[in-house]
Amino acid sequence: MQTTVTLSAPRTGGNENTGLLKVIALVFMVIDHCGVVFFPGVREMRLLGRIAFPLYVWCLCVGAEYTRNIWKYALRLLAVGIIAQPCFMLGLGHAWHELSVYATLFVGLMGIAAIRANRLGSRYWGPALAILTACAVEMDYGWQGVCFILLLYGCRRQRSAIAALMIAFCLYYGHYTFTMNSYFGIPAVKEIAFLPEGRSLLSDINRVQFWAILSLPLMIWPMKSRLRLPKWAGYAAYPGHLMVIGVIRHWAEIEGFFRRLM
Repeated sequence: MQTTVTLSAPRTGGNENTGLLKVIALVFMVIDHCGVVFFPGVREMRLLGRIAFPLYVWCLCVGAEYTRNIWKYALRLLAVGIIAQPCFMLGLGHAWHELSVYATLFVGLMGIAAIRANRLGSRYWGPALAILTACAVEMDYGWQGVCFILLLYGCRRQRSAIAALMIAFCLYYGHYTFTMNSYFGIPAVKEIAFLPEGRSLLSDINRVQFWAILSLPLMIWPMKSRLRLPKWAGYAAYPGHLMVIGVIRHWAEIEGFFRRLM
């Protein structure tokens, strides 16, 4: 008797290999944070770091689509965010009221949960409440980041929609970030003589946040790889790497404290 195995169709239009994407995002996030703390003059490290956030957001959208219990998923993000906040402050020098990207991901996921539940019209007021929360509480990427999460979730089924959203987000959010005057030692092109609006376009492209667009191919093209982190390691990586950066950054102070104790 022959047995037929039916594989379920993908639920999104993009790359659902989130195990691999999280590893890639982690690498670029570490590059970004090391650039912030140890190599502030090497802006190319910040440029490469822009790849991480869209990848984490895409993994969140895919996870929300497949999770059996979105509320448990949200609780895990909240727990890691609480644990990570002191590490975020120690490693990157933020104040207690400046929340890490885990707060942004949590608020965005709560908006997605409201859309999915659709109780008492929550698909309308839930996302609005999520964006208002991000306006009221200071967090990484702010309300624009939460809005991006909600819009990407809405675009998740079509590659063309994902691409259009990414281009719009990268050009728009670029206004809030610094300008790249050169790329790996090569001067940036700042004007296209035969295009009247060329200078305006290039001023946005040369903003560092525009280069989050480099994450787009990774988001939309399926990849086959078994590379993945255990779930606990994936969650521990964020506070863990910030703790290591913080210890290195404040090593002289830590060493002096223990010498005084001895």
